[in-house]
Amino acid sequence: MTTQYGNQPVGRHHAVARNSASENVLSIIAIVLGAIGLLFLPIVFGLGGLILAIIAKFARHERLSTIALIVGAVGLIGGMALGAIIAG
Repeated sequence: MTTQYGNQPVGRHHAVARNSASENVLSIIAIVLGAIGLLFLPIVFGLGGLILAIIAKFARHERLSTIALIVGAVGLIGGMALGAIIAG
């Protein structure tokens, strides 16, 4: 079936559907790294999560980036505090 305006098909839209998950990739990775950093190697995982969250916030403007910043900071600072408590 065609329209009166030419040979264009009706009802077929080929717009690319973007998930909210595909738009928040860096934020999700940052949240996971921040959570891992709370328990294991907070300087590596917590700092990595914090850096990814900053990139997601300011360069890519992702929706979950604020949550990722909080989780990354808690993973970094909380992991170091938890390690100091356990070691001391």
